Amino acid sequence: MAEKTEPFLSNDKKLKRKLGSSLDETIETCIGEFGWTQFLQAIFVSIAWFFDAQQTFISVFTDAQPSWHCISCNSSSSSSIDNNFCNLPKDAWTWDLPSHISVVSEWSLQCRGSVIAGLPASSFFMGCLIGGFLLSTLADSSLGRKNMLVLSCLLMSITGSITAFSTNIWMYSFLRFLSGFGRATIGTCALVLSTELVGRRWRDQVGIIGFHCFTMGFISLPTLAFINRGSTWRILYLWTCLPTILYSFLVYFIVPESPRWLYIKGNKEGFVQTLKSIAPPTTRSSLTLSFFGSFIEFENQEVLDNNTVDLYSAIRMLVERNWSFRRLVTVMCVGFGIGMTYYGMPLGVGSLNFNLYLSITLNALSELPSSILILFLIGKLSRKSSLLGFAILSGICSIGCVIFEGGKFKELQIGVELISYFSACTAFSILLIYTLELFPTCVRNSAVAMVRQAMVLGGAFSPMLIAIGRNNKWYCFGVFGLSIVIC
Repeated sequence: MAEKTEPFLSNDKKLKRKLGSSLDETIETCIGEFGWTQFLQAIFVSIAWFFDAQQTFISVFTDAQPSWHCISCNSSSSSSIDNNFCNLPKDAWTWDLPSHISVVSEWSLQCRGSVIAGLPASSFFMGCLIGGFLLSTLADSSLGRKNMLVLSCLLMSITGSITAFSTNIWMYSFLRFLSGFGRATIGTCALVLSTELVGRRWRDQVGIIGFHCFTMGFISLPTLAFINRGSTWRILYLWTCLPTILYSFLVYFIVPESPRWLYIKGNKEGFVQTLKSIAPPTTRSSLTLSFFGSFIEFENQEVLDNNTVDLYSAIRMLVERNWSFRRLVTVMCVGFGIGMTYYGMPLGVGSLNFNLYLSITLNALSELPSSILILFLIGKLSRKSSLLGFAILSGICSIGCVIFEGGKFKELQIGVELISYFSACTAFSILLIYTLELFPTCVRNSAVAMVRQAMVLGGAFSPMLIAIGRNNKWYCFGVFGLSIVIC
């Protein structure tokens, strides 16, 4: 990645070099390297990851196949595995808990095939995929980071709340698609906005805050599900979506827009006001347009206007330049393999004959050491080497879930699954941080969004693979392992 790159902003090379070299320096001169105002705002923005995680993995509980027991069948039938489950007469068995605890039992989906079983989760990820392509560039072009974050959170949470009133699998899947469509840009906007509110030195550390919040959101799910066990699955959607609506309005009124984005779009007044809002009190009063004249040349407005051509200008910039296109394709291929494992492991852990609440809690907790490792070592780790190492480790352990299948290997199987998921989480975080560093401000949000889209595309295949692999783990965990190693 040491090749020479050409600037994005203008045909006037002399002025572009001046803008490119002075923007971060000017911002850091004004706000200082780090301040509590910036830190608190970055944390508040990163909380969006908490709600993102809840909606991403909520189907682990709402779409789970509940346990059952025989009423009038012999002992050999009572130990039937899934492939014989549907051969039993309907009056020969019953669910252990009320049927309303899961969409599978409420709508009798247990024997309708792998496509129907995986449809809601796949619909969510397909919504993420399409929403990412249609919405991601709005954060770089017209709406900005903050407005796009608010819009995404509202769309995800409102449709998620309506999902609680679904009457059949088709309505449910469609609403999950809309929720995924809205959710698509939350992580990207939160990551980019939080890192652009602080100086360059602290971007790595601030970026990790979002990953911690995502972990906390993931951990909260088994807790909420356990508290509401026996209750309808609809309650879980209301518990997770209604707070997100309140959060969206708080972000809109409390958090400032990215000063870097405001500058790139030529919004002088907004740029100055945002810097004043996050600057230390000692320098706040001196931040005026005339003061900035000594740092940044605003006069050539045409340079800035060239950056507002249309909604998809950022994508075009990424594709038209060879160096950026090569980088984008490379990180997207890596993201696809990581995404399949990262999203697939928690969704498939219920098929490992281990307690669902405990296994999901352990998976969620495994993200904590991953985030802590990244937090303290991100400045020392080689991006390429560490990414390769964790991806290979994740793939080997995922295949180990197939090799160690069986009752006597149950603890070993869940152990290698946790190592695989931990490694995938770490690779996930490193890849996003690496992508932030590879692209300039004017296309950074779109580049990160495209990488996340590749991850989501990998995740979209996971539910179907899990449904197909209920009786043969090679079709899910084996494929997960091979994909993350090869990509």
